[in-house]
Amino acid sequence: MSRRTTAIAAALSVLALGSPLISSCSNSLADISYVNRGAAKDKSGDHQGAIADYTKAIEINPKDAKAYFGRGNAKSKLKDYQGAIADYTKAIEINPTYAIAYYNRGNAKHDIGDSQGSIADYNKAIEINPQDADAYLNRGNAKGDLKDYQGEIADYTKAIEVNPRYVDAYFNRGNTKGDLNDYQGAIADYNKAIEINPGFAKAYTNRGIYREVVNDLKGACVDWRKALDLGDELPAEWVKNQC
Repeated sequence: MSRRTTAIAAALSVLALGSPLISSCSNSLADISYVNRGAAKDKSGDHQGAIADYTKAIEINPKDAKAYFGRGNAKSKLKDYQGAIADYTKAIEINPTYAIAYYNRGNAKHDIGDSQGSIADYNKAIEINPQDADAYLNRGNAKGDLKDYQGEIADYTKAIEVNPRYVDAYFNRGNTKGDLNDYQGAIADYNKAIEINPGFAKAYTNRGIYREVVNDLKGACVDWRKALDLGDELPAEWVKNQC
């Protein structure tokens, strides 16, 4: 029941209305226009159109890291993860301190099952920006895939230190604690997730599971009913048969 966060940075460079076009800068201005239009198309769901605009921007300015980054984002949304990785790699070659490009490349590597590669990219993103809570969260997810559960918990804890209201980090840490038979620890994390987001159905479902494990069936039933009210159908049979 792991939740993974994907960051897509907006890379818009806004031109002042009425700015005169200077001939020596015309290519740069055209490049920025294509990048901006590509970002708008990507946001609207026209990922193919976005790719076409980012490609045009790259033709005009092959050193535009933002254009490669944006094209990588659009390719990732179309599940062209290898293409996305290639574009993020190019953006990083142009700008080696492009933290979010490492982060998104880590996500794409994770999507193709390269957990070790994704961890390496999250490491780099964190090295550049130690306050990136999402990078800690996703690195924790990748560590969990490799069965490094203590490392996974440590990363979720770090994400929470950076952002004390990070619901997904509490939820994921609760899942992992539960898997390690730390049922009270799991319940405490689901408590916090629900405190921050009272509409988080899955947190009620999972808290109910571990309340049942610690012989609090009454509390479990309360949680499962709440989860049903919020739209999670998973506990329906449990409520029917146990509550």
